Amino acid sequence: MTKIGIGQDSHRFDKDNSKPLILGGIKVSPRGGLKANSDGDVILHSLCNALSSAMGGDSLGTWADEMCLKQGIKDSKKYVEYIFNKIREQKYRVENISISVEVKTPRLSLEIIKKIKKTIGKLLAIKTNQVGITFTSGKGLTAFGRGEGIQVFTIVNFVHND
Repeated sequence: MTKIGIGQDSHRFDKDNSKPLILGGIKVSPRGGLKANSDGDVILHSLCNALSSAMGGDSLGTWADEMCLKQGIKDSKKYVEYIFNKIREQKYRVENISISVEVKTPRLSLEIIKKIKKTIGKLLAIKTNQVGITFTSGKGLTAFGRGEGIQVFTIVNFVHND
């Protein structure tokens, strides 16, 4: 059986500019982070929503808020590990992931994008060529294209290990 999930997440940039920007598990910049209780990793949050959706689960906040607010876990990689363990328990494996990011700035180098793909691949036990990431500025048509924050959509496909 094949399962497909779609996830979305978005965050505004933190106005005090003291928080690091974390995307896809990688510290992209020491400043310019996103407003969130956690590390604000909008890419991994969108991925969590896609993974949970495909399993018939709930939004990230219904289970990650417990981890973040009550257990003090702010690293979004831990949220991915949590939901991925549930997928493994049901004997599924990830086939591929497609991630679309809308942001005016920062523009990420290919080197950073490769690091993000490697991190996601490691988290989900897949190869980097099974992780696609595209970026768009939105040409200023949305708050994200105007530089107010970052929005991410993720589609995930996984299959049952027969």
